[in-house]
Amino acid sequence: MSIEHPIRIVVADDHTLLREALCELLRSEPDFRVAGQAGDGRAVVSTVAAVRPDIVLLDVEMPGHPPAYTLNQIAHVSPHSTVVVLTMHDDPHLVQEMLSAGARGYLHKGVSWQDLTAALRSVHRSSHRVIVSPRPPKSIAQSAPRALLTEREEEVLALVARALSNRQIAVQLSITEGTVKRHLRNIFGKLGAVSRLDAVNRAKVSAPAFTSPVPAPSLPPVRIERMPSASCEPVGQNGSWSYR
Repeated sequence: MSIEHPIRIVVADDHTLLREALCELLRSEPDFRVAGQAGDGRAVVSTVAAVRPDIVLLDVEMPGHPPAYTLNQIAHVSPHSTVVVLTMHDDPHLVQEMLSAGARGYLHKGVSWQDLTAALRSVHRSSHRVIVSPRPPKSIAQSAPRALLTEREEEVLALVARALSNRQIAVQLSITEGTVKRHLRNIFGKLGAVSRLDAVNRAKVSAPAFTSPVPAPSLPPVRIERMPSASCEPVGQNGSWSYR
């Protein structure tokens, strides 16, 4: 069956096998068209600028720019494109961060295909935001940091907040780049973070006094909106949960 105005989608994920599998599945739906695909933050922005899709299905852990910056750039190059985040993480801090940065949907990679396609159609047809997880979402308390950071880890995180690279941090602290990576792994584990930006935000939430010693370089403005009180209810065939 031919659809006169199919929903045009760009798929962005750095895992090639998963990205190509998603594209094949999307092509099997008569009202979807795969308009492009990308494997990192920079490529997805250029692809979106070129094809102006209806929806961008975006993984948040791709190499390149931080996810909030990528969302901002997508909004700049294609204001009418809707971004739906697809990730393996269902942490409420990350959900709030992505929605505040402009995402209209947040889907866990464990959801069923039926729920994923229903969510894509929903955000395309309406202005509602959709969050779908295969299990009830964790509370903020459950995702609180599990341990305090050491003094050195706090120094590393403060430099991360200034947008320094691993190499620059190593030079600043007179340590090796490998040691910086080890500290970052420890920081991510203690804070339950999934990215450098997420780690900085979690540190600010758990310790409001945490600040970078030097202001971070300015990025293009990110649209922030208040998230309404969300209700949580099971949807779909597999007991998925959705906020609206």
